Amino acid sequence: MNLIDSIVSQAAGIAALRRDIHAHPELCFEEKRTADIVAAKLTGWGIPVHRGLAGTGVVGTVHGRDGGACGRALGLRADMDALPLQELNQFAHASQHAGKMHACGHDGHTAMLLAAAQELARNRDFDGTVYLIFQPAEEDGGGARVMIEQGLFELFPMQAIFGMHNWPGAPVGTFAASPGPVMASSNDFCITIRGKGCHAALPHNGIDPIPVACQMVQAFQTIVSRNKQPLDAGVLSVTMIHAGEATNVVPDSCVLQGTVRTFSLEVLDLIEKRMKAVAQHTCDAYGAGCEFEFHRKYPPTVNSEIEVSLARAVMANVVGASRVLTQQPAMASEDFAYMLQARPGAYVFISNGDGAHRDMGHGEGPCTLHNPSYDFNDQLIPLGATYWVQLARTWLSCT
Repeated sequence: MNLIDSIVSQAAGIAALRRDIHAHPELCFEEKRTADIVAAKLTGWGIPVHRGLAGTGVVGTVHGRDGGACGRALGLRADMDALPLQELNQFAHASQHAGKMHACGHDGHTAMLLAAAQELARNRDFDGTVYLIFQPAEEDGGGARVMIEQGLFELFPMQAIFGMHNWPGAPVGTFAASPGPVMASSNDFCITIRGKGCHAALPHNGIDPIPVACQMVQAFQTIVSRNKQPLDAGVLSVTMIHAGEATNVVPDSCVLQGTVRTFSLEVLDLIEKRMKAVAQHTCDAYGAGCEFEFHRKYPPTVNSEIEVSLARAVMANVVGASRVLTQQPAMASEDFAYMLQARPGAYVFISNGDGAHRDMGHGEGPCTLHNPSYDFNDQLIPLGATYWVQLARTWLSCT
C-alpha cells in the first residue's frame, strides 16, 4: 500500500484519540465533548474553525499554498454521533456511558478525517481550499440537512463533497465505490385503524380493527410484488402491530408501523400513494376509520459518476486497482444523501475487516455495524487519511 509516511508516523496518537472518543459516546445533537476535541485539534494545527452549525457541527478550513485564491474548493465530511445502544465489549476503551455506543464507527470516521487534516495543514501542497466537515446527528437526526439549512454551502462554497463509511466483512486494505444509488431512502409510516370496541364474545356489536390490520398487511406486500417494476428495488416492512389490552375485549383501534426503503424517489412516490389507497379502502370496506401518516426521512444516497471515477483512481493509487471493489447498493440509509442532493460528490466505503482486530474483552457478537460487539479497526486510520489527502490533492489539481 502506498501510504503517506507522516500520516503513518502519527497514526498511534490519532488511534488513542479515537479510542477516547469511543469511550465517551454522545448521541445526535449532543456531541459537545467530541466537537470540543475536534475543534481543539484543528486549532492546534493552525486550521481556522467554525462552530455551531446544527448545534455541535465543526467545520475547518485549510487553504492551500495560494491561500485559496483559485476559488476551487471541496468538502470532506465525517460524522461524529453514537447510537443509543448498550455496548457488550469490556476492553479498556469500551463505552463509559450506559446505553450509548459508537457501534457504527463514527469515532473512526472522525479520527481518519482528523489525521488527514493534520497532514493537509502541515504541507498545504495544493491550490484551492479543503473544508473539513465534522457533522453531528447522522443517526436518525438528519444533521446533514440541518447544517445545509443553516448555511453550510453558503458559508463554505465548494464545488464537490465527499464522504466515507467503514464497511465490515471485506478485508482491510480494500475500498469500494460505485456511481448511482448506493444507499436507500429511509421512510417511516404509522397507520391507525379506528374500529368500535365491544365484548369479544359479541363481535357483531363492534368493528374489529385487527382483521382489518391483517388484510392491510397482506395487501401491502402486493405493492412491492405487483405494482412497482420488478427491476426497481423497494422494501416495505410492517415491523410493529399494537392493539388490545384484554383477551375478552375487541379493541377500539389497531396501529401499524414500519419502514419503506427505495433507491429512487419515483418508486417511493408510487409506494406511498398505493399504501395510502390500500389503507383507506381496506378500512372503508370494513366500516373502520383510517389515519395514515407517512414520514419521509433520508432520501436515497446517489453518487455522481465523475466524482466516483476520480475517487476510484485515487484508491487504486493507494491500494492497487485490484483492491478497489464495486459497492453493491445497500438498503440502509445515510443522511450524506442531503449533501449529494446539493453538490456532486461520492460516498465511498473502506473495509473494516472481519473483527479479528478487536482487543481482548470484546463481546461475543460479530463486528458488524449497529452491533453491541462492534469496534472500529484502527488499522484504517492511516489508510483512510491517506485516501482523504490524496483525494483532495487530486481533485484540486483537476482543471
